[in-house]
Amino acid sequence: MKIVISENKHELGVKAAALAAELIRRTIAEKGSADIILATGTSQFQTLEQLIKEENIDWGKVTMFHLDEFIGLPLAHAASFRKYLKERFLDKVPALKAVYLINGEGVIPEEIAHLNGIISQHPIDVALVGIGENGHLAFNDPPADFENEDPYHVVNLDEPCRMQQMGEGWFGSLEEVPLQAISMTVRQIMKSRYIVCSVPDERKALAVKNSLLEEVSNMYPASILQEHAQCTFFLDKNSASLLSEKVVA
Repeated sequence: MKIVISENKHELGVKAAALAAELIRRTIAEKGSADIILATGTSQFQTLEQLIKEENIDWGKVTMFHLDEFIGLPLAHAASFRKYLKERFLDKVPALKAVYLINGEGVIPEEIAHLNGIISQHPIDVALVGIGENGHLAFNDPPADFENEDPYHVVNLDEPCRMQQMGEGWFGSLEEVPLQAISMTVRQIMKSRYIVCSVPDERKALAVKNSLLEEVSNMYPASILQEHAQCTFFLDKNSASLLSEKVVA
């Protein structure tokens, strides 16, 4: 695990995207294609904004999965992660080899079985992720399931997670935030060859501290990233504010 701290979230995004782009290019050069995971939410704004500007990526050789989606939320809703990825990424890069977005509006067991079957044939090379204010990884809120071997599963969203979604402006009230989502499992995320974790903002500082300094525990879901040999945390001064100088040196 590596930690990179930037002065601000823009610089964070530039650095995170530069690493992600280099890993994608390297993977394509090595095996002719790349399988990636993209995250959503405000933590990914700067990283994705910069990633679409990166040059010399043959997007036609890239297959993309994403981390999570609310159950029952229409595609047209402002909080839809499918909408987010379409508008902020897919519409701004050349056509990918394949894109597998999560449909939270269909028959959920069938959708999960469909996604599980596909991603099982696509070992992930590069995963772009963030962590929540409650330390969640994807939508795996504490206490997270560290044992589920399935790639995707249904999760219940706890109140801190739902409060974050409202606080970020995706919903007008807590009551509007769905109670469940389809989420990639922790074990599936950890199978990724490389993980690029972007976490800006002071409101994430405690979650960052718990994820990096506490013992690995499902009460701090993102703490599991300590065990990934090729995970790089990209923080800004605000999200890193509770880390000791020893940790960030």
